[in-house]
Amino acid sequence: MRVRHLCTALALLTAAATLPTATAGTAAAQQAPKARPLTHLYDNTAVGGGSRPGAADFDGAGNALSAPDLSAAGWTPGRALDLDATTLTWPRATAGRPDNVVANGQTISVHGTGGALTFLTAATGTGAAATGSGTVRYRDGSRSSYRLTAPDWRSGPTATAAVALPHLVTGHGTVAGPARLYAVTVPLRPGRAVAAVRLPRATASGAALHVFALGVRRDDRGWTGSWATSTSGYAAVGPWQDRTLRLVVHSGAGGQRVRVRFANTFAAAPVTLGAASIAVRGEGAAADGAPRRLTFHGSRGVRVPAGAEAVSDPLGFTVPAGRDLLVSIHLPGTVTAAPVHQEAAQTSYLSASGAGDRTADPGSGAFPETLTTWPFLTGVDVTGGPGSIVTLGDSITDGVRSTGGANHRWPDVLTRRIQQQHTLPRYGVVNQGISANRVVTDRYTGDGVSTDMGGVSAGHRLQRDVLAQTSARTVVLFEGINDVRWGTPAPEVVDGLRALARRAHAHGLRVVAATLTPCEGYQDCTAEVEARRQAVNAALRAHGGAFDAVLDFDAVVRDPARPQRMLPAYDSGDHLHPGDAGLSALAASVDLRKLVPGEG
Repeated sequence: MRVRHLCTALALLTAAATLPTATAGTAAAQQAPKARPLTHLYDNTAVGGGSRPGAADFDGAGNALSAPDLSAAGWTPGRALDLDATTLTWPRATAGRPDNVVANGQTISVHGTGGALTFLTAATGTGAAATGSGTVRYRDGSRSSYRLTAPDWRSGPTATAAVALPHLVTGHGTVAGPARLYAVTVPLRPGRAVAAVRLPRATASGAALHVFALGVRRDDRGWTGSWATSTSGYAAVGPWQDRTLRLVVHSGAGGQRVRVRFANTFAAAPVTLGAASIAVRGEGAAADGAPRRLTFHGSRGVRVPAGAEAVSDPLGFTVPAGRDLLVSIHLPGTVTAAPVHQEAAQTSYLSASGAGDRTADPGSGAFPETLTTWPFLTGVDVTGGPGSIVTLGDSITDGVRSTGGANHRWPDVLTRRIQQQHTLPRYGVVNQGISANRVVTDRYTGDGVSTDMGGVSAGHRLQRDVLAQTSARTVVLFEGINDVRWGTPAPEVVDGLRALARRAHAHGLRVVAATLTPCEGYQDCTAEVEARRQAVNAALRAHGGAFDAVLDFDAVVRDPARPQRMLPAYDSGDHLHPGDAGLSALAASVDLRKLVPGEG
């Protein structure tokens, strides 16, 4: 499988390297060009294949996006798309009509308050990314600058595409693609209301930077992540037809109101969620009380376009801290593939084929089958609390070889520590570990159904799995052992971790790194792997300010008599993954003050 190095990915995807700097802007604001709605400035036609097939010329060479492909993905004219915690509207224009702006310094009216600005974008013209700098103007008269990079619509990475389409429309008809569009975020000044955005000027490279939509990421103040997981791949399932999934998750932080997040990541087609509910778990698939109906913009169901997510309406429902929850989803149609988190370390439940909507069932009788993945479900948020700590990692964070159903992953244990103390803020902890994941290279390419559930690289998933997480305050980076095991040089791993830290810092997050734990005795942990691991750890310990703090997980679990291996009492038995005792020791070793922004 083809993999991509992080240095290439970051050249395509990094939006801004530093926090935007506000400037006194009263006089400048008075002279600023009048802001206009983006739709009033459309000057390029990207979508063809409708009643005017020859009218679209996205790239200057007569090529365009396919209207039938977009429709098949659920990206229909005027459709609201929730992408990386931002609601964007796909242009209402029909095929053959102007539907995007070629960026050249236009000033766009944009409204909202949030931590980031999301562009629905792509580059054309040279086969390379287009990069340029723009300006955000706030309602208080201040300004900040940003740098936007749009990957090329043909050659950009599939791993970060908002949507990937199989065809192009040309002057000679429809031909094989690919074609891709991207959602790219840049940081904003926290708490300031946006008034207008000035787009970048035309790029010196000759590449055109196109903008289809832009918007402010939703303001999650007042919400905390109670539970979350990452999409590790797009897997063949079932087929599931008119069935209900009853998924078991474990709450961290508690609250009096709840919302639930579902995602159709990596998909090529939309999925219909006919109904959904939430309940506190009793025994097995049975609820402790009647499940509560979730709604979406007031409706009981929702159709989620390819690549997008859906967030339920807030519901008055008490989520107790540290309890299992049941999230039930009715799939009325036929589902043959789904975005999943593969290594749930938890048994969930499935109704019989054709059983219909059983989301309101309090009992377990309608759920005779089991599954050990989490399809579609990506998060449970609660009101209150100071925000979320995100743990970005691989199988050790994912809880591989911990006791199934016992919630002994180290982030689970850390959550309990945080919730049981009252000295520091009681953050929610959300687990974004993916088994087999790497910092620098993709295991899954992000394109189509795959049997490899190792996920796209940490660099490729940072935007979705960290920056867009609910009220993220701190990220813990504990990843890299798979890179060194598969031959990535230690300097590349360190550079990849530092690049992740720079991007997270640009969005205002505190960044804590953890050293890599030993693995002698595992089948591929050779002396060369050990040398690379030690080199990565030495660089992390002497980080020179690249991270706000470092957790020495290596020192916690290694055998003092033989530091290249894990202490037997902490070893799950495979010599790579800590068992329950080792995972508990990792969580117990964390100085909680290191996780708090502004602390030591």
